[in-house]
Amino acid sequence: MIFNIVDNRKRKYRWKDINAVIEATAHDNSCRDSDQIDQDEHYGLCQDKKHLTWHEAIVWAEQHPAQVTLFLYDKGDGIEGGE
Repeated sequence: MIFNIVDNRKRKYRWKDINAVIEATAHDNSCRDSDQIDQDEHYGLCQDKKHLTWHEAIVWAEQHPAQVTLFLYDKGDGIEGGE
C-alpha cells in the first residue's frame, strides 16, 4: 500500500516507460519533517521494476502488502543497469 510517492523524473510528462522502486515507508523516518511509522517485518524491503507505465507502477506499489514509498524515475535512471 502506497504511503508516499517521490517523483524523481526529470521528464515529468513521460509516462509510457519509467522505472520504479519501492521501499518500506519506515525508511523515511530519518527524513527531515517526515511523518513517523513503526518499523515492521518489511523494513528491509527494496524492490524495483523497469519499463513500466506510470499506471503500472502505481498498481504494483499499491498491491504490495507492506506500507511503501514509491520512487519514480525516468527510463534508464534510478536502478542499477537502468535500461
